[in-house]
Amino acid sequence: MAHVHHKTDSHPVDFQVDPVVLELGQRFVDAGHELSLVGGPVRDLFLGRTSPDLDFTTDATPDQTVALIKRWADNYWEIGRAFGTIGMRKAGFQIEITTYRAEAYDPESRKPVVAFGSSLTDDLLRRDFTINAMALKLPSLELVDPFGGVRDLHATVLATPGSPEDSFSDDPLRMMRAARFASQLGISVHDDVRLAMTQMAERITIISAERVRDELVKLICGAHPRVGIDLLVDTGLAEFVLPEVSALRLESDEHHRHKDVYQHSLQVLEQAAGLETDADGAVPGPDFVLRFAALMHDVGKPATRRFEPGGAVSFRHHDMVGSKLTTKRMKTLRFDNDTIKAVARLVELHMRFYGYGEAGWSDSAVRRYVTDAGPLLERLHRLTRSDVTTRNQRKAERLAFAYDDLEARIATLREQESLDAVRPDLDGARIMAILNLKPGPVVGRAYKYLLEERMEHGPLQPEDAEARLLAWWAEQPESTPLTGSVPPAGSPEAKETETSPAGVELSPTEESK
Repeated sequence: MAHVHHKTDSHPVDFQVDPVVLELGQRFVDAGHELSLVGGPVRDLFLGRTSPDLDFTTDATPDQTVALIKRWADNYWEIGRAFGTIGMRKAGFQIEITTYRAEAYDPESRKPVVAFGSSLTDDLLRRDFTINAMALKLPSLELVDPFGGVRDLHATVLATPGSPEDSFSDDPLRMMRAARFASQLGISVHDDVRLAMTQMAERITIISAERVRDELVKLICGAHPRVGIDLLVDTGLAEFVLPEVSALRLESDEHHRHKDVYQHSLQVLEQAAGLETDADGAVPGPDFVLRFAALMHDVGKPATRRFEPGGAVSFRHHDMVGSKLTTKRMKTLRFDNDTIKAVARLVELHMRFYGYGEAGWSDSAVRRYVTDAGPLLERLHRLTRSDVTTRNQRKAERLAFAYDDLEARIATLREQESLDAVRPDLDGARIMAILNLKPGPVVGRAYKYLLEERMEHGPLQPEDAEARLLAWWAEQPESTPLTGSVPPAGSPEAKETETSPAGVELSPTEESK
């Protein structure tokens, strides 16, 4: 492991470089080429961090790079060749080597225009921020920092190598990256950068939703997500990326009868992140689903705000409205369906607990809470606890005590019965045998009845469940057929039925009630 000692004006830096890096550099120099470690890996050396992903830049063409590494690397690929990039793996490192380039975006296009260059300084000039525009020449380990990246790192400020207008015009996604780095590194942005982001915010609309989404996920999962979101909102970028969050800045009424929903949401985000666990815990951090649900949990409030007689402010059904808005926004950002459903479900359920805080729940209500949350229960626990931002200490303690009590109730019921997959005490086959039925909607009604009984009363002995089923059956209208019938395949009646998770056919109407 090679040690590098670099001294700035007042900041001596000592960091280590893996021998693989030096070996690769020597191969290029011996062949008459330049090679430098560049960008994030150099920045991270100054921050005392290491990464298995290494980025290099060179004056060698992609063909020349392949010739130099194809027998040296463990394996390599040429997917990025059109952009001058050759990728490879070596000794556990993932490596990318890119030919010096000057890259720009057509003002009306999302696609980069790539031109190879011959100068390291010119290559660094086209990079997004000064802290990423430093290079370590190999194998000499000479630091190349023409734009003051080390200075800006020590000053914890984000600046661009050239003018921010040129940088953001080349690639408007860099405005999102500014907010992402603010979140990850906890640094501020230079006034010129903030101004350019504000003036050029609308340019983010030419960038694909997938690229915006990826930067947003990194921002939300950063060490300081509040800083990143604040930057998006203050510069107006959020109007195009997360307009629902910008809308949380409700104009307070003249008597300030309700708290600032926007600042509350940022505080909930911070508190939720603080409740994440380590890798062995229930919710290992950073957890995007929990954090994004925390940010979005109140986005239904602007649309549901009502000023009531007497001066009160209400937000009825903001949980349901917020869940729909969250789903719509995440679909626009091209999130996968599982992530969308998880975040939207948490937003929908975030108010459920408050009924418990006001009045105790029956065991059946606790079962429904656990069943409705499903695999999201641990996240819901954390979201609900994080949603308390009141300065009223007695109120906060009362809510915390109530939630402690709810979690204790859940634990007690779990010891007595399986809450993770609540099902009727009799399965579909047994129901059909007892009632002499064939698969059909009537079996679905019976299944649903037994599920309600299970929720309401907990597990029953088989004979008790059979007795309740027969009692229910006796009360059904005489028009109910004594035996179900299977409709002909392809008929409208057949298409109206579908199979439940337990294998029982339910009509869409019955299943969705």
